[in-house]
Amino acid sequence: MIARARETAFQILLKTTTTTDAHSDELLRAPEVDALSAQDRALTTTLVLGTLRWQLALDARIRPLLTRPDAKLNPAIEVALRLGAYQLFYLDRIPPHAAIGESVELAKRAGETFAAGLVNAILRKLAIKPPAATKRESIAKTYAHPAWMVERWIRAYGTGATRALCAFDQEPAGITLRLLHPEAESALVDAGVELSPGEFLASARRVVRGDVVRTDAFRQGWFRIQDEGSQLVAELAGHGAHILDTCAAPGGKTAILAERNPDAQITASDASRKRLDAMRTSLAPLGERIRFSVQDAMTARMEPEYDLILCDVPCSGTGTIARNPEIRFRMNEDAIARHHDRQVRILSAAVNGVVSGGRLLYSTCSLEPEENEAVVQAVLAKRPEFHRVPLDQELERLASEKIISHDGLARLRDHAIQDGFLRTLPGTLQCDGFFAALLVRA
Repeated sequence: MIARARETAFQILLKTTTTTDAHSDELLRAPEVDALSAQDRALTTTLVLGTLRWQLALDARIRPLLTRPDAKLNPAIEVALRLGAYQLFYLDRIPPHAAIGESVELAKRAGETFAAGLVNAILRKLAIKPPAATKRESIAKTYAHPAWMVERWIRAYGTGATRALCAFDQEPAGITLRLLHPEAESALVDAGVELSPGEFLASARRVVRGDVVRTDAFRQGWFRIQDEGSQLVAELAGHGAHILDTCAAPGGKTAILAERNPDAQITASDASRKRLDAMRTSLAPLGERIRFSVQDAMTARMEPEYDLILCDVPCSGTGTIARNPEIRFRMNEDAIARHHDRQVRILSAAVNGVVSGGRLLYSTCSLEPEENEAVVQAVLAKRPEFHRVPLDQELERLASEKIISHDGLARLRDHAIQDGFLRTLPGTLQCDGFFAALLVRA
């Protein structure tokens, strides 16, 4: 009999391996995962994210043991081998016989009875051969990141920051809350949840231990689960009376815009009707002042009507690898160039909607300069009526409004501001990687 946690993890890993639009963080929030016990849910999450984080290192150990190391394996066999090897190397509390035996059964259940013997043989060899030492190995090998990705990060951020970034990616992503109700924190503590302050935002709390989604405070909507870097981007956007959030789904930043601008009329647009429908449900408590519009941001024809636009564009997502480990396998230099071209088109369309004196905050969750500074520079070169406002000024505003703590302001000044742009670098700061630039129309 296969443990439910391993079977669920296997199915999720198989989906992320065989389809490019399957994302581990979304699959781990699916109803079949939510139906598991708390213990099984935790193990499923550990197995999925751990296997994805260490996939490059696992493959480097598995492949030499194949008769033909370059042979293309059936995806189910590949996933069974990785899942078993991850448990052998990184989960000391799981007995080797359980890791091996259930991986073999998963291969059989997937219809690969003949290849199940291969899974058994390779995992048994791995169980008696300890992992190679990594003390002197490169950052890429030590932290299981693609070499091309590590090289570009070293060029951009230096060796120390890159090492910290890759190490951060290999740890379980933390859970950060945005408190929405004055009694939220005390209610969570009473429910046995341990919290610590956020790194820079006054309303942010990190979950040290406890299951927040099983609490009454969660059911009553007293807090929202949202990365602190994501919260910061929306806070930086500022205030307006007529606001557009383009590429708005899943809606966390839209919610903050509504919270900070209670009298504003807000339009949330996105190319996906399905995702907008989900937003409409999740943001229903905010009332009817949010209008939802299905719109492709690249081809939108806009006239000046908004005094504030948040342009949080689709991107490579390399700032969120700790949360979405599969990104490292799906991204390459060509894909980053394609993202740049699309982002220039989106930002070029969005600036048309800004009124004189209005603001536009451009943001991504990418660490790549081509998707960040280069996009802003390309658009500004053709739109001289816009100028860039240094975001250190906006951090001062947020501190004066007590949205950012005194220590948080100092930390962001030291580690997140360069040339007036904002970038939160994972490992240097304990949050996802975000970039932001503020443009104002004359």
